[in-house]
Amino acid sequence: MTTTTPEIERPIVPGLGGRSASRTVKNTVATAAVWLAFLIALIPLVWILWTVFSRGFGSLLHVSWWQKDQSGAGAPAFDHSLRGARHAVVGTLLMGLATAVIAIPIAVLTAIYLVEYGRGRVARAVSFMVDIMSGIPSIVAALFVYAVWVTTLGWTLIPLCSSLALVLLMVPVVTRSSEEMIKLVPNELREASYALGVPKWRTILRVVLPTCFSGIVTGALLGLARVMGETAPLLLLASYTQYLNQNVFSGSMAALPTLINTQSLNIAVPIAADRVWGAACTLIILVLAMNLLGRFIARFAKVHK
Repeated sequence: MTTTTPEIERPIVPGLGGRSASRTVKNTVATAAVWLAFLIALIPLVWILWTVFSRGFGSLLHVSWWQKDQSGAGAPAFDHSLRGARHAVVGTLLMGLATAVIAIPIAVLTAIYLVEYGRGRVARAVSFMVDIMSGIPSIVAALFVYAVWVTTLGWTLIPLCSSLALVLLMVPVVTRSSEEMIKLVPNELREASYALGVPKWRTILRVVLPTCFSGIVTGALLGLARVMGETAPLLLLASYTQYLNQNVFSGSMAALPTLINTQSLNIAVPIAADRVWGAACTLIILVLAMNLLGRFIARFAKVHK
């Protein structure tokens, strides 16, 4: 004969098997506070974007904005052919390209040294200098390039000087991102390569770098997007011109930040205001495109152990 033992209802002990009323209230309050802080932080961002795009996007719709420069800046304000910003857009892209060509190899090689070879005082000194460079204001980098290029060497300022100042700002960003991606490469891959008798330098070249290549590219694009919007080095080192210049080694070269600064002096004139807002909108779109491209590549940058 079997007997059934009645189930005994156990009380819910707060902190063990259930959630007390006070914990529920605290969780609700914390969630509401986080959402409120998020909305407060989102308000100025949306406000800025709406202001810039509502006032500047109309200039981008004119074909002349992308095809003409400002060689005829003295004509009437209703002439849309004078709203061209091709010289500034091309100048921004060329100086950004020159910055990337110089900064990315230096940053990647520094990251490889810190992860694969760096030991002792030298590695600590290099890592410390990278941290220091991460906090350097852009105007200080521009002053350093000016002091070396003009004061010490006595050379004439060229558009490349602005790229050199931007290199000082881009190198620490790309170095840290590349360093973290190289660290994510499993050690088993390195050990398997060493077991086959492959030298360390070839292991880095053929195993480590291909594994984290997409992550390095992501960091490089994000670093480039960060420096493309800098203004201080361009104002100090790059002379503004209304004409298109595609040579970073001579002459003056316009950029979107310097276009904004120059036209803001006459912002009371309608066409100057259109140029200011149009250049600001173009710059935001370029930086946004670089960030989105970096985020897209980041989806393929995960290293699976």
